[in-house]
Amino acid sequence: MMKFSFVLSLVCFVVLFVAVAVLYGILSAAGVFDAIVNMVNQVLVDGNAGGGINAAEWFDAVRVLGYTALLGALNVILITALSTLGAVIYNVASDLVGGVEVTFSEAE
Repeated sequence: MMKFSFVLSLVCFVVLFVAVAVLYGILSAAGVFDAIVNMVNQVLVDGNAGGGINAAEWFDAVRVLGYTALLGALNVILITALSTLGAVIYNVASDLVGGVEVTFSEAE
């Protein structure tokens, strides 16, 4: 179960990373991030709260994709651990009360 859940969560990580990269590219090409940065800068300048905040850093590609990779890696670890733990708990419960036992076997 651990191998299966690891591979499944790794595939989900790749899908998440590609989806965020494509969405970031589309939004960046459409000028959405530039509009948000301009709006934030106008609000901060108008409110005299400039304080050295650089809103353009928030939407940097390296930062966005880095946080995506960090979140994806965390998801891979958590999904693998929780799926394995869930399978163990299910198999122990089915041994105690009867029921269907789910196992995976390797092909020879």
